[in-house]
Amino acid sequence: MTPRFAPFKIAPDLAKTLLDVEKALGAGGIEHGLGELVRLRASQINGCAMCIHMHASDARKNGESDMRIIMLDAWRESPLYTDRERAALAWTESLTNIKETGAADADYELVRSQFNEAEIVNLTVMVGAINLWNRLQIAARAVHPVQQTDRAAA
Repeated sequence: MTPRFAPFKIAPDLAKTLLDVEKALGAGGIEHGLGELVRLRASQINGCAMCIHMHASDARKNGESDMRIIMLDAWRESPLYTDRERAALAWTESLTNIKETGAADADYELVRSQFNEAEIVNLTVMVGAINLWNRLQIAARAVHPVQQTDRAAA
């Protein structure tokens, strides 16, 4: 895959603004590990290889188990996730697939049962931000790093 453009070289001020949003999200009360799961799940839905790689790697570096990362696509059928994580993941899917879901009331009620209003706003912005990042990286045809150990044996 050949990248189309380098967004951060072309628009460094825009990149700084997006990174400032991420910094604010980091201070917004959502646990770091949960934020990585949310970002990873949205990236899976959107098919953003760059963001899947980044957030799976970050989750591992911060103590997330390989099994929880692998099972994330099937979180509804797995007992590996807490009620709070399930609520956040349902909200993530609802907002990422907003054309189909319309941000369903049932998903909002679930997230409301586990998060206070400030956390819901933070989570909602987090989901919006990762969807923006996914679209930017997919449009740019960004290529994630590959180490020799990542390649399949020939």
